[in-house]
Amino acid sequence: MKTQQRAIPVFFLLCWLALLGCGGSTADSSGEAAQRGVTDTEIVLGSGSDFSGPTAIWGVGATNAARLRFAQANEAGGVWGRKIRYVVEDTSYQVPKAISAANKLINRDEVLALLLSVGTPLNNAVMPIQFEANVPNLFPISGGRQMVEPFHPLKFTQRGIYYDEVRASVKYFIEQQAKQTPCVIYQDTDYGAEIFAGAKDQAAVMAVPLAAVSSHKPTETEFTAAILRLKKANCDLVLMGTVHRDTILVLDAARKMGWEDVAWVGNNAAYAQVIADQESGQGYYSFVHMAKLYADDEMSPLVRTWWNSYIEEYGEEPGLAAMEGYRAADLTVLALQRAGRDLTTQGLVQALESITDYTDIFGYKVSFGPEKHNGATESVLSQVQQGRWVKLQQAITY
Repeated sequence: MKTQQRAIPVFFLLCWLALLGCGGSTADSSGEAAQRGVTDTEIVLGSGSDFSGPTAIWGVGATNAARLRFAQANEAGGVWGRKIRYVVEDTSYQVPKAISAANKLINRDEVLALLLSVGTPLNNAVMPIQFEANVPNLFPISGGRQMVEPFHPLKFTQRGIYYDEVRASVKYFIEQQAKQTPCVIYQDTDYGAEIFAGAKDQAAVMAVPLAAVSSHKPTETEFTAAILRLKKANCDLVLMGTVHRDTILVLDAARKMGWEDVAWVGNNAAYAQVIADQESGQGYYSFVHMAKLYADDEMSPLVRTWWNSYIEEYGEEPGLAAMEGYRAADLTVLALQRAGRDLTTQGLVQALESITDYTDIFGYKVSFGPEKHNGATESVLSQVQQGRWVKLQQAITY
Protein backbone atom coordinates (compact mmCIF):
# COMPACT_ATOMS: atom_id res chain seq x y z
CA MET A 1 0.00 0.00 0.00
CA LYS A 2 2.82 2.39 0.85
CA THR A 3 4.52 1.59 -2.45
CA GLN A 4 1.40 2.62 -4.38
CA GLN A 5 1.20 5.91 -2.48
CA ARG A 6 4.79 6.79 -3.42
CA ALA A 7 4.28 5.84 -7.09
CA ILE A 8 1.35 8.16 -7.73
CA PRO A 9 3.22 11.51 -7.32
CA VAL A 10 6.10 10.22 -9.46
CA PHE A 11 3.65 9.26 -12.20
CA PHE A 12 2.10 12.71 -12.26
CA LEU A 13 5.53 14.35 -12.18
CA LEU A 14 6.60 12.38 -15.24
CA CYS A 15 3.42 13.35 -17.06
CA TRP A 16 4.01 17.03 -16.26
CA LEU A 17 7.61 16.85 -17.51
CA ALA A 18 6.44 15.13 -20.67
CA LEU A 19 4.04 17.97 -21.35
CA LEU A 20 6.85 20.48 -21.04
CA GLY A 21 9.02 18.48 -23.41
CA CYS A 22 6.26 18.26 -26.00
CA GLY A 23 5.80 21.99 -26.39
CA GLY A 24 4.98 23.35 -22.97
CA SER A 25 1.24 22.88 -23.24
CA THR A 26 -0.71 22.76 -20.02
CA ALA A 27 -4.20 21.58 -19.28
CA ASP A 28 -7.06 24.05 -18.86
CA SER A 29 -10.01 23.55 -16.51
CA SER A 30 -11.69 21.27 -19.04
CA GLY A 31 -8.66 18.98 -19.15
CA GLU A 32 -7.78 19.98 -22.75
CA ALA A 33 -4.23 21.02 -23.66
CA ALA A 34 -3.83 24.80 -23.72
CA GLN A 35 -1.66 26.49 -26.34
CA ARG A 36 1.56 27.92 -24.97
CA GLY A 37 1.66 31.71 -24.99
CA VAL A 38 -2.00 32.17 -25.87
CA THR A 39 -4.89 33.05 -23.58
CA ASP A 40 -8.32 34.51 -24.24
CA THR A 41 -6.88 38.01 -23.80
CA GLU A 42 -3.23 37.97 -24.85
CA ILE A 43 -0.45 36.53 -27.00
CA VAL A 44 2.97 36.33 -25.34
CA LEU A 45 6.12 36.73 -27.44
CA GLY A 46 9.70 36.91 -26.17
CA SER A 47 13.24 37.80 -27.12
CA GLY A 48 16.77 37.41 -25.84
CA SER A 49 18.31 40.70 -26.92
CA ASP A 50 21.44 42.76 -26.27
CA PHE A 51 21.00 46.01 -24.38
CA SER A 52 24.43 46.27 -22.76
CA GLY A 53 26.90 44.29 -24.89
CA PRO A 54 28.80 44.77 -28.18
CA THR A 55 25.65 44.53 -30.35
CA ALA A 56 23.42 46.74 -28.20
CA ILE A 57 22.86 49.06 -31.17
CA TRP A 58 21.00 46.21 -32.84
CA GLY A 59 19.21 44.99 -29.73
CA VAL A 60 17.89 48.37 -28.61
CA GLY A 61 16.81 49.61 -32.02
CA ALA A 62 15.09 46.41 -33.10
CA THR A 63 13.31 45.94 -29.77
CA ASN A 64 12.09 49.54 -29.66
CA ALA A 65 10.66 49.32 -33.17
CA ALA A 66 8.99 45.97 -32.48
CA ARG A 67 7.36 47.40 -29.36
CA LEU A 68 6.13 50.35 -31.41
CA ARG A 69 4.48 48.05 -33.97
CA PHE A 70 2.91 45.84 -31.31
CA ALA A 71 1.60 48.93 -29.50
CA GLN A 72 -0.06 50.02 -32.74
CA ALA A 73 -1.68 46.60 -33.10
CA ASN A 74 -2.85 46.65 -29.49
CA GLU A 75 -4.27 50.16 -29.79
CA ALA A 76 -6.27 48.94 -32.79
CA GLY A 77 -7.86 46.23 -30.67
CA GLY A 78 -5.15 43.58 -30.79
CA VAL A 79 -5.16 40.47 -32.96
CA TRP A 80 -8.46 38.61 -32.91
CA GLY A 81 -9.25 40.41 -29.66
CA ARG A 82 -5.95 39.49 -27.99
CA LYS A 83 -3.28 41.99 -26.96
CA ILE A 84 0.36 41.21 -27.72
CA ARG A 85 2.72 41.13 -24.73
CA TYR A 86 6.38 41.28 -25.71
CA VAL A 87 8.82 40.13 -23.01
CA VAL A 88 12.50 40.93 -23.59
CA GLU A 89 15.56 39.79 -21.60
CA ASP A 90 19.06 41.31 -21.85
CA THR A 91 21.73 38.78 -22.82
CA SER A 92 24.66 41.24 -23.07
CA TYR A 93 25.70 39.09 -26.07
CA GLN A 94 26.82 36.29 -23.72
CA VAL A 95 25.83 32.68 -24.37
CA PRO A 96 25.22 31.73 -20.69
CA LYS A 97 22.93 34.73 -20.28
CA ALA A 98 21.13 33.84 -23.51
CA ILE A 99 20.46 30.30 -22.28
CA SER A 100 19.23 31.62 -18.93
CA ALA A 101 16.97 34.14 -20.67
CA ALA A 102 15.55 31.47 -22.98
CA ASN A 103 14.76 29.14 -20.09
CA LYS A 104 12.97 31.97 -18.31
CA LEU A 105 11.00 33.04 -21.38
CA ILE A 106 10.02 29.48 -22.31
CA ASN A 107 9.32 27.97 -18.91
CA ARG A 108 8.15 30.94 -16.84
CA ASP A 109 6.65 33.35 -19.38
CA GLU A 110 5.53 30.48 -21.65
CA VAL A 111 6.03 32.46 -24.86
CA LEU A 112 4.40 31.40 -28.11
CA ALA A 113 7.55 32.29 -30.07
CA LEU A 114 10.94 33.96 -29.72
CA LEU A 115 11.35 37.02 -31.93
CA LEU A 116 14.39 39.11 -32.92
CA SER A 117 16.85 37.28 -30.67
CA VAL A 118 20.33 38.73 -31.14
CA GLY A 119 23.53 36.98 -32.19
CA THR A 120 24.66 33.92 -34.14
CA PRO A 121 26.34 32.01 -31.27
CA LEU A 122 23.49 32.89 -28.91
CA ASN A 123 20.78 31.69 -31.29
CA ASN A 124 22.77 28.52 -31.97
CA ALA A 125 22.89 27.79 -28.23
CA VAL A 126 19.22 28.53 -27.63
CA MET A 127 17.51 26.95 -30.64
CA PRO A 128 17.78 23.32 -29.43
CA ILE A 129 16.12 24.37 -26.16
CA GLN A 130 13.27 26.24 -27.79
CA PHE A 131 12.62 23.66 -30.49
CA GLU A 132 12.39 20.96 -27.83
CA ALA A 133 9.62 23.11 -26.32
CA ASN A 134 8.00 23.66 -29.76
CA VAL A 135 8.78 27.41 -29.73
CA PRO A 136 9.47 28.99 -33.16
CA ASN A 137 12.54 31.17 -33.74
CA LEU A 138 11.25 34.15 -35.71
CA PHE A 139 13.47 36.62 -37.53
CA PRO A 140 16.62 36.45 -35.39
CA ILE A 141 19.11 39.31 -35.63
CA SER A 142 21.70 37.06 -37.17
CA GLY A 143 22.70 36.19 -40.70
CA GLY A 144 24.24 32.86 -39.77
CA ARG A 145 23.33 29.97 -42.06
CA GLN A 146 22.19 28.04 -39.00
CA MET A 147 19.20 30.41 -38.82
CA VAL A 148 17.77 28.56 -41.86
CA GLU A 149 20.03 25.52 -42.37
CA PRO A 150 19.37 22.72 -41.93
CA PHE A 151 15.73 23.36 -42.66
CA HIS A 152 13.53 23.23 -39.58
CA PRO A 153 9.79 24.00 -39.52
CA LEU A 154 10.29 26.43 -36.61
CA LYS A 155 13.08 28.52 -38.20
CA PHE A 156 12.22 31.75 -40.06
CA THR A 157 14.51 34.61 -41.04
CA GLN A 158 13.84 37.91 -42.84
CA ARG A 159 17.41 39.16 -43.32
CA GLY A 160 20.32 38.30 -45.57
CA ILE A 161 22.54 35.35 -44.71
CA TYR A 162 26.15 36.36 -44.01
CA TYR A 163 27.54 33.50 -46.08
CA ASP A 164 25.53 34.58 -49.12
CA GLU A 165 26.42 38.25 -48.62
CA VAL A 166 30.13 37.46 -48.51
CA ARG A 167 29.97 35.29 -51.61
CA ALA A 168 28.13 38.10 -53.39
CA SER A 169 30.83 40.51 -52.18
CA VAL A 170 33.70 38.44 -53.56
CA LYS A 171 31.97 37.91 -56.90
CA TYR A 172 31.00 41.57 -57.28
CA PHE A 173 34.38 43.10 -56.42
CA ILE A 174 36.39 40.67 -58.53
CA GLU A 175 34.10 40.92 -61.56
CA GLN A 176 32.90 44.53 -61.32
CA GLN A 177 35.77 46.28 -59.52
CA ALA A 178 38.68 44.22 -60.92
CA LYS A 179 40.02 43.24 -57.49
CA GLN A 180 42.55 40.43 -57.66
CA THR A 181 43.86 39.74 -54.16
CA PRO A 182 41.09 38.97 -51.64
CA CYS A 183 41.83 38.55 -47.93
CA VAL A 184 39.76 37.99 -44.79
CA ILE A 185 39.84 39.38 -41.24
CA TYR A 186 37.27 37.90 -38.89
CA GLN A 187 36.22 37.27 -35.30
CA ASP A 188 36.97 33.82 -33.96
CA THR A 189 33.25 33.13 -33.40
CA ASP A 190 30.44 31.26 -35.16
CA TYR A 191 29.62 34.51 -36.95
CA GLY A 192 33.21 35.10 -38.08
CA ALA A 193 33.48 31.51 -39.30
CA GLU A 194 30.52 32.17 -41.61
CA ILE A 195 32.36 35.09 -43.19
CA PHE A 196 35.53 33.10 -43.67
CA ALA A 197 33.62 30.16 -45.17
CA GLY A 198 31.75 32.38 -47.63
CA ALA A 199 34.91 34.15 -48.80
CA LYS A 200 36.86 30.89 -49.10
CA ASP A 201 34.13 29.08 -51.03
CA GLN A 202 33.49 31.88 -53.52
CA ALA A 203 37.22 32.46 -54.05
CA ALA A 204 37.61 28.75 -54.79
CA VAL A 205 34.76 28.83 -57.31
CA MET A 206 36.43 31.75 -59.08
CA ALA A 207 39.91 30.18 -58.83
CA VAL A 208 41.25 33.22 -56.95
CA PRO A 209 43.15 32.19 -53.80
CA LEU A 210 42.82 34.07 -50.53
CA ALA A 211 46.14 35.88 -50.09
CA ALA A 212 45.95 36.20 -46.29
CA VAL A 213 43.61 35.44 -43.41
CA SER A 214 43.57 36.91 -39.89
CA SER A 215 41.33 35.97 -36.96
CA HIS A 216 40.88 37.62 -33.56
CA LYS A 217 38.92 37.37 -30.34
CA PRO A 218 35.80 39.57 -30.08
CA THR A 219 37.50 41.46 -27.23
CA GLU A 220 40.67 42.25 -29.22
CA THR A 221 41.63 45.94 -29.31
CA GLU A 222 45.03 45.97 -31.04
CA PHE A 223 45.10 45.26 -34.78
CA THR A 224 48.44 46.70 -35.93
CA ALA A 225 50.09 43.30 -36.44
CA ALA A 226 47.04 41.89 -38.23
CA ILE A 227 46.84 44.84 -40.62
CA LEU A 228 50.58 44.65 -41.33
CA ARG A 229 50.16 40.99 -42.28
CA LEU A 230 47.32 41.81 -44.70
CA LYS A 231 49.23 44.76 -46.14
CA LYS A 232 52.33 42.65 -46.80
CA ALA A 233 50.11 40.19 -48.70
CA ASN A 234 49.12 43.08 -51.04
CA CYS A 235 45.42 42.58 -50.35
CA ASP A 236 43.20 44.83 -52.47
CA LEU A 237 39.92 43.39 -51.11
CA VAL A 238 39.38 42.57 -47.42
CA LEU A 239 36.22 40.75 -46.38
CA MET A 240 35.42 41.59 -42.75
CA GLY A 241 33.80 39.25 -40.24
CA THR A 242 33.62 42.02 -37.66
CA VAL A 243 30.91 43.96 -35.82
CA HIS A 244 30.83 47.65 -34.90
CA ARG A 245 33.67 47.99 -32.41
CA ASP A 246 36.31 45.85 -34.11
CA THR A 247 35.33 47.19 -37.54
CA ILE A 248 36.22 50.69 -36.37
CA LEU A 249 39.45 49.52 -34.74
CA VAL A 250 40.54 47.65 -37.89
CA LEU A 251 39.82 50.63 -40.13
CA ASP A 252 41.58 52.97 -37.69
CA ALA A 253 44.69 50.78 -37.75
CA ALA A 254 44.73 50.75 -41.56
CA ARG A 255 44.31 54.54 -41.73
CA LYS A 256 47.17 55.14 -39.30
CA MET A 257 49.43 53.09 -41.58
CA GLY A 258 48.34 55.12 -44.58
CA TRP A 259 47.14 51.96 -46.32
CA GLU A 260 44.88 52.92 -49.20
CA ASP A 261 43.73 51.36 -52.48
CA VAL A 262 41.95 48.52 -50.68
CA ALA A 263 38.22 47.79 -50.53
CA TRP A 264 37.09 47.01 -46.96
CA VAL A 265 33.80 45.13 -47.18
CA GLY A 266 31.47 44.17 -44.33
CA ASN A 267 27.89 42.99 -43.98
CA ASN A 268 24.73 43.41 -41.91
CA ALA A 269 26.57 42.91 -38.62
CA ALA A 270 28.85 45.90 -39.27
CA TYR A 271 26.48 48.41 -40.81
CA ALA A 272 25.67 51.32 -38.51
CA GLN A 273 25.94 55.08 -38.37
CA VAL A 274 28.63 54.85 -35.71
CA ILE A 275 30.96 53.42 -38.40
CA ALA A 276 29.98 56.08 -40.94
CA ASP A 277 30.74 58.75 -38.32
CA GLN A 278 34.42 57.74 -38.15
CA GLU A 279 37.03 59.35 -40.39
CA SER A 280 38.47 55.90 -41.00
CA GLY A 281 35.04 54.63 -42.08
CA GLN A 282 34.99 56.72 -45.25
CA GLY A 283 34.88 54.46 -48.31
CA TYR A 284 33.96 51.35 -46.31
CA TYR A 285 31.45 49.05 -48.07
CA SER A 286 28.74 46.81 -46.67
CA PHE A 287 26.36 44.25 -48.16
CA VAL A 288 23.02 44.45 -46.34
CA HIS A 289 19.38 43.49 -46.77
CA MET A 290 18.03 47.01 -46.15
CA ALA A 291 19.64 50.43 -46.58
CA LYS A 292 19.68 53.00 -43.78
CA LEU A 293 17.41 56.04 -44.03
CA TYR A 294 18.31 59.63 -43.18
CA ALA A 295 16.00 62.41 -42.03
CA ASP A 296 16.45 64.38 -45.26
CA ASP A 297 15.84 61.36 -47.52
CA GLU A 298 12.69 61.34 -49.60
CA MET A 299 10.18 59.13 -47.78
CA SER A 300 6.68 57.94 -48.49
CA PRO A 301 3.98 59.35 -46.18
CA LEU A 302 3.76 55.95 -44.46
CA VAL A 303 7.50 55.82 -43.76
CA ARG A 304 7.61 59.45 -42.65
CA THR A 305 4.80 58.75 -40.17
CA TRP A 306 6.71 55.75 -38.83
CA TRP A 307 9.92 57.81 -38.63
CA ASN A 308 8.25 60.60 -36.66
CA SER A 309 6.44 58.13 -34.37
CA TYR A 310 9.73 56.45 -33.47
CA ILE A 311 11.39 59.78 -32.65
CA GLU A 312 8.40 60.86 -30.58
CA GLU A 313 8.44 57.61 -28.62
CA TYR A 314 12.18 57.13 -28.11
CA GLY A 315 13.78 60.55 -28.61
CA GLU A 316 16.14 59.51 -31.38
CA GLU A 317 16.09 58.73 -35.09
CA PRO A 318 15.53 55.09 -36.08
CA GLY A 319 18.43 53.23 -37.65
CA LEU A 320 18.64 50.06 -39.70
CA ALA A 321 18.02 47.94 -36.59
CA ALA A 322 14.73 49.75 -36.07
CA MET A 323 13.73 49.14 -39.69
CA GLU A 324 14.45 45.43 -39.24
CA GLY A 325 12.64 45.27 -35.91
CA TYR A 326 9.57 47.01 -37.27
CA ARG A 327 9.37 44.69 -40.27
CA ALA A 328 9.78 41.59 -38.08
CA ALA A 329 6.94 42.75 -35.83
CA ASP A 330 4.76 43.64 -38.81
CA LEU A 331 5.31 40.19 -40.35
CA THR A 332 4.45 38.63 -37.00
CA VAL A 333 1.24 40.63 -36.68
CA LEU A 334 0.26 39.67 -40.24
CA ALA A 335 0.91 35.99 -39.52
CA LEU A 336 -1.08 36.14 -36.27
CA GLN A 337 -3.99 37.69 -38.17
CA ARG A 338 -3.85 34.99 -40.85
CA ALA A 339 -3.62 32.21 -38.27
CA GLY A 340 -7.11 33.04 -37.02
CA ARG A 341 -8.74 33.06 -33.62
CA ASP A 342 -7.88 29.42 -32.85
CA LEU A 343 -4.17 30.23 -32.66
CA THR A 344 -1.68 27.36 -32.38
CA THR A 345 2.03 27.01 -33.04
CA GLN A 346 1.32 25.00 -36.18
CA GLY A 347 -1.22 27.58 -37.31
CA LEU A 348 1.35 30.35 -36.87
CA VAL A 349 3.92 28.42 -38.92
CA GLN A 350 1.43 27.81 -41.72
CA ALA A 351 0.40 31.47 -41.67
CA LEU A 352 4.02 32.58 -42.05
CA GLU A 353 4.47 30.15 -44.93
CA SER A 354 1.46 31.74 -46.64
CA ILE A 355 3.22 35.14 -46.83
CA THR A 356 4.51 34.84 -50.38
CA ASP A 357 4.26 38.40 -51.69
CA TYR A 358 5.04 40.86 -48.91
CA THR A 359 6.55 44.33 -49.40
CA ASP A 360 7.45 46.28 -46.27
CA ILE A 361 6.82 50.01 -45.85
CA PHE A 362 10.41 50.68 -46.95
CA GLY A 363 9.95 49.00 -50.32
CA TYR A 364 11.80 45.71 -49.73
CA LYS A 365 10.25 42.37 -50.63
CA VAL A 366 10.14 39.27 -48.44
CA SER A 367 8.57 35.91 -49.25
CA PHE A 368 8.18 32.54 -47.55
CA GLY A 369 6.73 29.14 -48.39
CA PRO A 370 6.36 25.61 -46.99
CA GLU A 371 9.95 24.83 -48.02
CA LYS A 372 11.30 28.40 -47.98
CA HIS A 373 11.79 30.00 -44.57
CA ASN A 374 14.53 32.43 -45.67
CA GLY A 375 12.59 35.56 -46.62
CA ALA A 376 15.37 37.68 -48.18
CA THR A 377 17.69 36.36 -50.90
CA GLU A 378 19.19 39.54 -52.42
CA SER A 379 21.69 42.08 -51.06
CA VAL A 380 22.04 45.85 -51.21
CA LEU A 381 25.54 47.31 -51.66
CA SER A 382 26.14 50.47 -49.61
CA GLN A 383 29.21 52.63 -49.03
CA VAL A 384 30.15 55.31 -46.52
CA GLN A 385 30.52 58.62 -48.32
CA GLN A 386 31.03 61.86 -46.39
CA GLY A 387 29.64 60.41 -43.19
CA ARG A 388 26.53 58.86 -44.75
CA TRP A 389 25.60 55.44 -46.03
CA VAL A 390 24.89 55.66 -49.74
CA LYS A 391 23.08 52.85 -51.57
CA LEU A 392 25.07 51.95 -54.68
CA GLN A 393 23.23 48.95 -56.04
CA GLN A 394 20.27 46.74 -55.10
CA ALA A 395 19.39 43.08 -55.72
CA ILE A 396 22.93 41.65 -55.90
CA THR A 397 23.40 37.88 -55.68
CA TYR A 398 26.24 35.46 -56.42
